[in-house]
Amino acid sequence: MEKDTLILYSRVQCPLCVKAKQILEELKKESELTYKEIDIHSDDVLVEKYGLMIPVIEMGGRIIQYGNVDISTLRSVLVK
Repeated sequence: MEKDTLILYSRVQCPLCVKAKQILEELKKESELTYKEIDIHSDDVLVEKYGLMIPVIEMGGRIIQYGNVDISTLRSVLVK
């Protein structure tokens, strides 16, 4: 995975996950951002790790934002 690729950990029927994905799509238009979406229910370890935090946006093994994702904060971290 490229250095600038984000991982969006999400699950189905999650309104905050839908919102986070919309924000990432908007930022994708502004930059060369790429992201991969992973459903936490694909792996029990992910459910254990992120179950109460989703959506979780991670880059380079570091959590950038989780829960109610804010476009301004995310933009300041990602768009340079």
